[in-house]
Amino acid sequence: MTETEERTLTREFILPGLPMPTKFSLVGAASEGKTELTAFDRSLLLSGVGNVNLLKVSSILPPGAIYHETVDIPPGILLPIAYGSLISSEEGRLISASVAVGISRKDSYGVIMEFSGYCSREEAEERVVDMLKEAFEVRGLPLNQIYVKAVDHIVKKIGCVFAAVPLWY
Repeated sequence: MTETEERTLTREFILPGLPMPTKFSLVGAASEGKTELTAFDRSLLLSGVGNVNLLKVSSILPPGAIYHETVDIPPGILLPIAYGSLISSEEGRLISASVAVGISRKDSYGVIMEFSGYCSREEAEERVVDMLKEAFEVRGLPLNQIYVKAVDHIVKKIGCVFAAVPLWY
């Protein structure tokens, strides 16, 4: 098998029957709910990924994936996604979640980092970017492009923050 055939085969399938994602977006939202699960569900809905089946993945962006501002996916799809989230029922507590995507070259893979914590959106953004820079440093790759999404929320009853990188087709 030639290198081109190998690359094509690798690009087409990450798992038998599951194609390699070619697109990515950054989404996020904060919400309240009557229970932890409904707060999380509402954050997913507000982020545009609430009517799909999430497949949580680790932190690698497929080579050549192209950024899209909005997610355009059919309900019920299996959606690979890297995300940070936090749910709290501590009234008045500030919670945040953030994600960052770093790219070295258009034809190379990228790295995704996720963070959630008890801090402001700005602090969450700073933390996730610092983690992204370290990830590129340990890989010995230059970091040429960064995408970041962060949200925060002051809990009223049961609050949730969610920031994610959906990987889609």
